[in-house]
Amino acid sequence: MAVSPGILEELRKESGGEDLDLSWLDRPLAERGLRVAPGKRGLTLEDIATSSYGAIPASTSNQSGRMRGAAPRSDAQHTQMIWPSKAASWSESAMLLYEEAVQRQWSSAVDVPWADLPDLPEEIEVAMSQLCTFLTQVEFIAGDVPGKFAPNVSGEYFEVGLFLASQIMDEARHLDVFRKRALANGIGLLQAGPGAIGLLTAQDFTEMASTLHLVGEGFVQSMFRMGEMFAQSEVDKRMFRLAAQDESRHVAFGVMHMKYVVETQPERRDEIHTYLDRMEGQLGTGSAQAGLTGGGQTGEALAILLGGGTDEAQLREGYLKLLAIRKRQVNEYMHRLEVVGLGDRRQRMAPMMQALLN
Repeated sequence: MAVSPGILEELRKESGGEDLDLSWLDRPLAERGLRVAPGKRGLTLEDIATSSYGAIPASTSNQSGRMRGAAPRSDAQHTQMIWPSKAASWSESAMLLYEEAVQRQWSSAVDVPWADLPDLPEEIEVAMSQLCTFLTQVEFIAGDVPGKFAPNVSGEYFEVGLFLASQIMDEARHLDVFRKRALANGIGLLQAGPGAIGLLTAQDFTEMASTLHLVGEGFVQSMFRMGEMFAQSEVDKRMFRLAAQDESRHVAFGVMHMKYVVETQPERRDEIHTYLDRMEGQLGTGSAQAGLTGGGQTGEALAILLGGGTDEAQLREGYLKLLAIRKRQVNEYMHRLEVVGLGDRRQRMAPMMQALLN
């Protein structure tokens, strides 16, 4: 129901300006009478994605900062190049995962019991510091990559932008918690790696999700979930558990985006395989392993932590356990590919990784 002409006239008189523009009042509201109510988890994004506000277009010409559901205006300023297609960035899990991220934020300052950190043998502490040096670098890059793409998400698909913001915050917290761990027992940061090769060169959102979420984040998630094997104290176990729950959200977002792309744009299958060919091929080099999966000095550090020391028997045990981690990383990667709809990847996978498949 529009505002009556009489009321508009009175408002203009009271304002003292005959040229006052109140035309926005003289329009039917988009959905008068619409009400949303909180559910068991409070008032979530899924709760307000209702009626026309939950109608997510397959494509859009909206190149401004207008959010989905708001009325357009002719003088709106274009921000920058916005992806016009839903498939370019959408993930069906974005709303749920954003709400989970907000509700499960933790603090590296107070949620890790630093005061309980025990004194450990020097070789164990040096190995942990090397691992944490590797992880600070990985997590810094993992925050930079989605930050590069967030400005291109249309307001029609704003939930994706919100999730990416939560991922960037997660990665910032991971960087700081591993940096704090490296300094907590007096060792500090050690040898830097070459970086996560291939992740920063992505030019397309789906290329980014293929390389970052399916491969990079997935491999790190597997490592964190096996943190019980190499964590030397309850402090370290707590740190890896908290980081693992965050990484699980990131992986789930990427898997659901890739699934949506494969289902709605099957013609992109070979393109996606090409991205994965590149990442898997780079994982076969020593520098890439050090940058993404913990090869080089970091692999040696993990073997020391897994074996509990540096003598011959301990290192042998450590490398056997490290092989178990590698197998889990590759097999969980294959499971993600099957969920996405790329089960045929098994025959195309890089030989080094294919050898670790069950």
